[in-house]
Amino acid sequence: MLLHRPELAADPPTDARPPVVWEDTACPLCGHDDAAVLTEAADPTPGGAGLRFAVVGCRHCGLAYTNPRPTPATIARFYPPGYAPHDVRPARDARPPSRLRCRLLGRPCPEYLGQLPNPPGRLLDFGCGGGRFLRRMAGLGWAVTGLDSSPEAVRAVRDGVGCEAVLGTLPHPDLEPGSFDAVTLWQSLEHVHRPLATLREAHRLLVPGGSLVVAVPNFGGLAARWFGPHWFGLDLPRHLTHFTPATLAAMLAAAGFRVTAVRGWVHAKWVRASAKRAAGAGAGGPWTWLCGRKTVARVAAWAAYAAGRADVVVAVAERPV
Repeated sequence: MLLHRPELAADPPTDARPPVVWEDTACPLCGHDDAAVLTEAADPTPGGAGLRFAVVGCRHCGLAYTNPRPTPATIARFYPPGYAPHDVRPARDARPPSRLRCRLLGRPCPEYLGQLPNPPGRLLDFGCGGGRFLRRMAGLGWAVTGLDSSPEAVRAVRDGVGCEAVLGTLPHPDLEPGSFDAVTLWQSLEHVHRPLATLREAHRLLVPGGSLVVAVPNFGGLAARWFGPHWFGLDLPRHLTHFTPATLAAMLAAAGFRVTAVRGWVHAKWVRASAKRAAGAGAGGPWTWLCGRKTVARVAAWAAYAAGRADVVVAVAERPV
C-alpha cells in the first residue's frame, strides 16, 4: 500500500547527514499489507513544520502503525539535539512506593507490577535514555545494563550515571542468550522498526521464568480520542507503532511471552501538553482549554486511568519456564 511521502526541505550545504529515505511497510504484527488511514498528524518538534505523517490500522489484526516511514538508517534525522528522553535527570529516592499508592495514583512500579525476581538479579533496560531508571534499579541492588541507539545517551549513562550501557539495538552481539532476569522497555518499543523481532530477542535474552515490562503510549486511550492528531503520544514520525492494550498483548504473545498483567499509567503532563497543542492549532473548545490547566489535566488523566483508558499502557509478561 503506497501513501503519500512527506517532503523535506533541502538540506543546507553543511549538513553531512544522509537524506531521508521513505519506506512502505506491511503490518508489524501479522504481516498483512491491508490497512486504512486512521489519522494524520504533523511532526511536533521544532523544524518539523509542514511535514505530515499517516497512521494506518491493519484490517486483519487491528494494529496501528506509521506508514510510510523513514528507514532505520535515516530516521535519526527526526531526533533533534537535546531530545528530552536522553536527558540525565536527578534520581528519585530508590525506595519503591507502596503498592496501594501505585494502584491509586496510576503510577508504574516494576517491583510490584512484574513481581520481579527477589533478590534482585540482572536487568537490561532497552532504550535506556539518560539512565534515570537504571540508577533507581541499581540503588535497589540490581546489576543493570542499559541499551540505547543514541551515542549521547550511552555516554550520559556511562559517565553521568555510572552504569553499564551499550550502544545499539536488539539483537546485539555483546548480549548473550539467557543473560538477564528482567528486561524493561519504558516507552521505547514504539520507536523500533521491527517491534516483534525486538520482543523475540528480549525473550531469547531472558532466563526461563524471566520478567518483561513494556510501557507504550495507549492509542486506545481517552486522551488519544480527545485530542486526535494533537495527542502528545503520537509523536510522529518517531513513534512507528501505536499500541492498544489488546494489540500490545497480542504482540507479546506472538513473541512467545505469557502476559501476566496489563495496566494503565497516569500521565497528566501528556494531557496538558496535548491540550496546549490542540489550542495552539485552533482545535477543540472549552474542554481543551480546561485540560490545559494543571488541576483539570490531573483529574482528566486519573479519570481516564480509572476508566481503563489511560494515556500509557504497561504490560508485564514472563518467559515461560
